[in-house]
Amino acid sequence: MGETEPISLSKDETTLPGVKKVLLVLSGKGGVGKSTVTTQLARAYQLAGKKVGVLDIDICGPSIPKLLHVEDQEVHQCDAGWVPVFTDVSQNLSVMSIGFLLANSSEAVVWRGPKKNAMIKQFLTDVHWQDRDLLIIDTPPGTSDEHITVMETLKASNVKVDGAVVVTTPQAVALGDVRRELTFCHRTGLKVVGIVENMSGYVCPNCSDCSNIFSKGGGAALAESKNIQFLGAIPIDPKLAQSCEDGDNFLAKFSNSVTAQKVKEIVDAIEHVLDGE
Repeated sequence: MGETEPISLSKDETTLPGVKKVLLVLSGKGGVGKSTVTTQLARAYQLAGKKVGVLDIDICGPSIPKLLHVEDQEVHQCDAGWVPVFTDVSQNLSVMSIGFLLANSSEAVVWRGPKKNAMIKQFLTDVHWQDRDLLIIDTPPGTSDEHITVMETLKASNVKVDGAVVVTTPQAVALGDVRRELTFCHRTGLKVVGIVENMSGYVCPNCSDCSNIFSKGGGAALAESKNIQFLGAIPIDPKLAQSCEDGDNFLAKFSNSVTAQKVKEIVDAIEHVLDGE
């Protein structure tokens, strides 16, 4: 996998033909469940009858293939570029990740910044997504070169990013990192759709009561202080964790659970912001 330069496009061309909306998922730090939130948003859109693509640009920690149970799949080529991996025969949910290009899941990607950036540019220019209602880009934690590469490549390629969802947990240390993430969005002109507070309480698998292990409400308070939409809170749910481990579709399997309803409400809130309602 050598370094490549982004494809040169005319003013009227785009690197993402057929993709109607582009949404970034960001987090100020690792370990807040950003990739889990990404996959659940994608599943929710899929269940709503939308065609969704997920682009995993976390080069050093590609977890999306595992979470969507497609880690053993291979990427193929067509005349238009790489064909993403589909999660089922309906082809309504497609995935691209460097995880598909590694010899095995334990292989480490030990690359310097320029090579990682070149790989991201290739993902953004060489993947044939076909018709997608939404492309969700799962980014690495923080505000690194990878984020700047995404914004610069999309801007140079005449692609509009419709917004970003920022994922946090209730702890003060995570919220401090989110403030820096919001500063990054402001400086790069990236619209913040809203904040999701993940791991917001623990849902007991027996009685369904919710205990606030890591406190609660920090994400909502931060959103209010920054005049940003608070999209919702997702509790810690053992069934969600197990579904991610097993590659099951949590939202379909436990559609009546509190957690599944919270995810669906978050998707509704995202759609309201993206549609300008």
